[in-house]
Amino acid sequence: MATCHFSSECRFFNNDIANMPVIADIMKKKYCQGSYYSQCARYKVADSLGNEKVPSKLFPDETIKAKIILAELKM
Repeated sequence: MATCHFSSECRFFNNDIANMPVIADIMKKKYCQGSYYSQCARYKVADSLGNEKVPSKLFPDETIKAKIILAELKM
């Protein structure tokens, strides 16, 4: 199974943002430790702009927000 190469630096993966352990665990299995990591909003921002540009409260499934961030910061 594929694992996201940003997981060691990711605030979401390392439990630094959400206080929703059940939902967070499901998202981690799908996005961080599964084959969908390239679909993760956090991954998309980190891959394009660097991990330091990932908003701390961005959730893996917020792809529309990630597109907005990418459009704004690439200007």
